[in-house]
Amino acid sequence: MPATRRERRRGQAVAAAQQVGSAAARRPWFASYAGRGWYFLGISDTNQREAAVPGDEAAFTALTEPYRKQLHLHCYRMLGSFDEAEDLVQETLLRAWKGWAGFEGRAMVRTWLYRIATNACLDHLDSKAHRLKSLESPQAAVDWIQPYPDRLLDEIASSDSGPDALVIARETTELAYLAAIQYLPPKQRAILILRDALGWSAKETASLLDESVPSVNSALHRARSSLRTRLPKSRLEWPTATAPTVAERQLLERYMDATDRADVSALSALLREEARLTMPPYPTWFQGRDDIATAFALSADPSSPTYLGQFRTVATAANRQPAVAAYVRRPGDSVYRALGLDVLRLEGGLVVEITRFVNADLLALFGLPPTL
Repeated sequence: MPATRRERRRGQAVAAAQQVGSAAARRPWFASYAGRGWYFLGISDTNQREAAVPGDEAAFTALTEPYRKQLHLHCYRMLGSFDEAEDLVQETLLRAWKGWAGFEGRAMVRTWLYRIATNACLDHLDSKAHRLKSLESPQAAVDWIQPYPDRLLDEIASSDSGPDALVIARETTELAYLAAIQYLPPKQRAILILRDALGWSAKETASLLDESVPSVNSALHRARSSLRTRLPKSRLEWPTATAPTVAERQLLERYMDATDRADVSALSALLREEARLTMPPYPTWFQGRDDIATAFALSADPSSPTYLGQFRTVATAANRQPAVAAYVRRPGDSVYRALGLDVLRLEGGLVVEITRFVNADLLALFGLPPTL
């Protein structure tokens, strides 16, 4: 019996996918889509159509890969977690792959992908509704927050021109901002990010979220008002340049030198009196210069039961803020092993906030080795 039209299309789709070495052809859902005879339309940002069968992973990748890094940063802003952003980018691309047939080119690929990514994040946040804690820690609701390496932000910057460059602005990537927006209801958060971080118009944002322009403007007003109560009062005075100033570099070097030498007095002199140190994801924090200095002294004193060992630090940057990668050589060890990362907020020539991530695995994201 001659093959039906659907069978012929299925065979063509599977053959095309296998010809480009597509792993998707082995996915359980692939045969179902191919069997329906779906043909995907890949629309470039100039709205030029390219016919592509469902399994043409090469064509799909060519259209979506340029936006992967931007989407990761967008998901990171929505969630505050680098790891979860990785998962949501994968979810976004999977949804895009499955829904490519429904994309008719009325919008640019970038807009289409941001719509999918935003909705994927909103779905994820709905499933995490229980997430906010009622701890007394200053980081109470954002104990899952993770740093974002500047070297990855630089890669986005180098590939962007024009309006897309807005995605790497310091004021929308710093940890204080990321922590503050986690308190917003998810849709308000999405609107704030789309409008203020990405520079989308109210009309574009409303279209992406299937909302009216007045509702978007109202939600944005409420989000900005809430944000002002959560951010440091002096935030508007922070420098907006992405590169550290000479004074900031010198302060960072002094911080590193004091840490390497286990010089408690020198480190204490670099801290503002009301400085704060938090340690996400742990509900542990130290408020004030004296408490921070005491904690450092105990970890650096060989006679202390909480002695860690000898420190060595390496300068890096995260969230457009200066950061220090810490390594420690423990008693009896011959090498310095990765310990974690300090992300610093500097103000008026002093350290006003330290966000400490005690996670050795993080350093790989910054292109740093596990040992020195």
